Amino acid sequence: MSGPGRVSAHLQPSIAIAPIGKGERPKEHLAGFSGFLHADAYAGYALPGITHVQCMAHARRYFFDVFDATKSPIAQEALGRIGALYAIEAEINGKPADVRLAERQARAVPLLTGLKGWLEGERRRLSLKSTIGKAIQYSLSRWEALARYASDGRLAIDNNVAERGLRTIAVTRKNFLFLGSDEGGRRAAHIYTIVESARLNGLNPQAYFADVIDRLAKGWPRSRLADLLPWNWAAMRTIEAAATAPPAP
Repeated sequence: MSGPGRVSAHLQPSIAIAPIGKGERPKEHLAGFSGFLHADAYAGYALPGITHVQCMAHARRYFFDVFDATKSPIAQEALGRIGALYAIEAEINGKPADVRLAERQARAVPLLTGLKGWLEGERRRLSLKSTIGKAIQYSLSRWEALARYASDGRLAIDNNVAERGLRTIAVTRKNFLFLGSDEGGRRAAHIYTIVESARLNGLNPQAYFADVIDRLAKGWPRSRLADLLPWNWAAMRTIEAAATAPPAP
């Protein structure tokens, strides 16, 4: 979940690895989960109990690619309309969920309604085999999930937070093509999860790892492992520093 819609006391990503990219993998990973899922348009996320919130940035990218290649005025118009939605999000970023919802209902919903109607009008007169036609069809065929963010102040307009979190993995996997085994992949996923948890909670992952490993090597008690979680670690360090500080003169 993105920063503006935080509803928990800490941020904890979960990264999993699958030997084969098939639809049963999301089903296994999300077993027992119900609620909103921010994700791209992958069909494997259509699961019972899950309400899909699709990414407006993905829809915008289709229009951007068309405009970049052809300078299509229709693509330019679509980008401008989507940009107006993002301008609203920039203004309400970080505000409470109820405020975000009220602003979206008052300002974003009319723009979304207008965008949908305009896209439908353009689709009727364009070939769906054209690049701009395909871009329009992408958005309209997913419209309910794309516009869902406007119905709940906790949601985000796009999935960019998760996309940025996965970017380092996408880059580094080119440097180590093989993880050795499925078990090696699972261990890597565990490490990635801890690294991203540290980063999302405002920590330097390298400093965090070095301190935690040092404490574990020195016999850190199992009963206090929770103190080493990223969202507890900084507070614990602050308490320790205060306890060892010299008394004020």
